[in-house]
Amino acid sequence: MQSRFRSDRRLTVRMTVTMFLLGLLYVAFVAALIVLLKSWILVAVLVAVMFVAQFWFSDKIAMYAMRGHEVEREQYPELHAVVDRLCAIADMPKPVIAVSELDMPNAFATGRNPDHAVVCVTTGLLRRLEPAELEGVLAHELSHVAHKDVAVITIASFLGVIAGLIVRFMFYSQLFGGGRRDQNTAAIFAAVIGVSAAVYAISFLLIRALSRYRELAADRAAAHLTGRPSALASALTKVSGEIARIPTKDLRTAQAFNAFYFTPATGKEPGIERIFSTHPPLEQRLAQLGRISAELGEAATPEKTG
Repeated sequence: MQSRFRSDRRLTVRMTVTMFLLGLLYVAFVAALIVLLKSWILVAVLVAVMFVAQFWFSDKIAMYAMRGHEVEREQYPELHAVVDRLCAIADMPKPVIAVSELDMPNAFATGRNPDHAVVCVTTGLLRRLEPAELEGVLAHELSHVAHKDVAVITIASFLGVIAGLIVRFMFYSQLFGGGRRDQNTAAIFAAVIGVSAAVYAISFLLIRALSRYRELAADRAAAHLTGRPSALASALTKVSGEIARIPTKDLRTAQAFNAFYFTPATGKEPGIERIFSTHPPLEQRLAQLGRISAELGEAATPEKTG
């Protein structure tokens, strides 16, 4: 089913190019592992198990890590009502609605396709946002589901997860068992670590570039669907400001899931390191919403209820 969220060809092209490049990287990575480990069965089993875990259980992993749980209409009637209305306007299946008992104001969407999607908000977000602001955030998250970029990010992250795990496994294996190995085995271990580290770095940069663009695409789609870009801009400003007040040490657990969040749990706007950020700078997102607001003529009637 095609949703009524505004399609974004540039996002589609970027997702296609990213998946193609990661596919090439994936093939090269697997081939290198087979050559170095001399066991295609071991590599095939490792890759298959990790892919199934990442793709089929990514929503459950994210929900568990963020202490989210599914909520029924009776528990959060207003939240369900907003999602029902947005899904009806967008002509898309309603995702599972979940709430995370975290004070950090944020939201995320996850799931392998629109029919198996979850949209989760934190209690901190629900307490801080006005109804129109919450609608903007939920529209943003639903657009990720409609554009299928949640699934793309999940699959794209798979290669980096495997490479990262192999680096750690090989490092600790070499650290605690290096004395019992000959020079040839040590060289193989070093080569595997080197290849895995390179694959992780390349996939990391590709995913970050796609992630930054998909956030801008989600902002655009949400603004056009609701007709109130100023409400989304207000939510962005408010949430970013609140997160900036949270000590960095309290955000570390959440930072592993930054690519999925409405606003990253960084506690500050990125400087030179923005090339590694999962989200574009706040000023860029607000500037885009300002342009959309002007296009829609919203500036003259900011309180309209469309």
